[in-house]
Amino acid sequence: MKINYAPSTALAALIPYLVNPAEASKDETTFAVLRFTNKALTRGRMDPIVSPGVASQHVHNIMGGSGFSSNATAEDLDSSRCSNAMVRGDNSAYWFPSLYFHDGDAGTFESVEVDYVNVYYFFEQSDDDITAFPKGLRMVAGDPNTRTAPGSSATNLNPDSGDIVNVKWTCPRLNGNYDPPSWPADSDGTTAGIGDPVNKGEGVGFPDVNCDGLYSPLRADVHFPSCYDPSAGLAAYETNMGWPTTDPSTGKVNCPDGWVHTPHLFFEVYWSTADFADRWTPGQGTQPFVLSNGDATGFSSHADFFAAWDEDLLQHIIDTCDAGTSGMDTCPGLDGLNTESCTVESDVDEQVDGTLSRLPGGMKISGWSYGASDLPSSSPAASAAASSAAAAVSSPAEPDAVLAAASSSSSTAAAVINAAQEQGSSPTEEASTRKLATTTVKVSITSEAAAAATAAVPVVDSDSPPADVVVETVWVTETVTTEVYAVATDVPERRSAKFRRGHFHRHHHGSH
Repeated sequence: MKINYAPSTALAALIPYLVNPAEASKDETTFAVLRFTNKALTRGRMDPIVSPGVASQHVHNIMGGSGFSSNATAEDLDSSRCSNAMVRGDNSAYWFPSLYFHDGDAGTFESVEVDYVNVYYFFEQSDDDITAFPKGLRMVAGDPNTRTAPGSSATNLNPDSGDIVNVKWTCPRLNGNYDPPSWPADSDGTTAGIGDPVNKGEGVGFPDVNCDGLYSPLRADVHFPSCYDPSAGLAAYETNMGWPTTDPSTGKVNCPDGWVHTPHLFFEVYWSTADFADRWTPGQGTQPFVLSNGDATGFSSHADFFAAWDEDLLQHIIDTCDAGTSGMDTCPGLDGLNTESCTVESDVDEQVDGTLSRLPGGMKISGWSYGASDLPSSSPAASAAASSAAAAVSSPAEPDAVLAAASSSSSTAAAVINAAQEQGSSPTEEASTRKLATTTVKVSITSEAAAAATAAVPVVDSDSPPADVVVETVWVTETVTTEVYAVATDVPERRSAKFRRGHFHRHHHGSH
């Protein structure tokens, strides 16, 4: 099937941030769009940046190198046997939350297919040298935990001009007809998304109409910061990136002294929402799509990037290529192209596609009429991305008794529960007469940082040693609490998620 790539409708809106026409003949921004050979490398609850080695909180669609897994390293990606990035030499990983159609009457969730993905590489007009991503650099853009609208619905990538607005949605309409508007005209973000005041096709939060533009269904747009702080380190995704500032006299965008100016990434993810056009009534102030993290607002759209480029090749592209929307695969001097599909299996053995009775990972719908999320209101990545300066992250304390009981091979499941009871918690239900229980350990730890995670152990006999326990830190900012739940269930065959052999970690604890 031939894929038709539509030029970005957001491109014109980016010009003030990327190019100063008065300086263009001397020093202008160039760019090239990275395209992919197939729609996904894999899908699953995997995130080696935020949740390395354990099942991530929600499902992602992943593009890039076949070395990707829940605990992938830069070396794993670099050794990929294939990549669905069209430019050979790019084994990086690119991922973003999956999208589902929520049928409220049936109480089901249906996976929405990706139509196609573009990743723009902008090489910004700057007094800095634009430098290839160092191998192993990890970046996160957007806040998966927010359910509230940003202060503005207009794109802003310059921290000197106010709060950063780098995550939006684009809703192209057939023949450019925006009557009625894609977002309610009077929306303030508390019950619906908000349209961009200038570009009628863009907004923050989900639109409440069918996006029926030719070759351009509903699209998630995510910009990444382009200033890397080497003192923070490649893996410090909460603090290692910041936004460049714009010199008002030249239009050039520059990073702080001592930082590295990398390419500016911009994800466009086109979702096949038109497949569901006859399943809901547009223009009623509500919409049926939900992100895999349970977000019904769309405000929490986000994306991750794990660099594994041939750095010399990327530097060559930075220095010589201005292919634009023709595609990075048309740049001169490449080492060849990837032309075949590339796929791998998910580490987490669970159903994430088709029609589901609940969101994978048990994520609950939240936002707008569904109420607030149980997750923290902001993430470290979002806080770091709003500034051009890195912030220190302190280490959390540990509720030792529960962690010790949970990870000890000599403890029974009951011992884990007792340890929690001694700290003031109790099981929500008793084990059934079959003595089968699903034990979930949920730990909240005080820290100046913030992140979100929970973890679970498989079904076990409550009189036997517990199965391998995964405990992942949840960084919040109030008190230390520990909750352990023993829930009796008749477990259907193959319905509960588990890690494939070789990827299950006995005990994971600490910052990422």
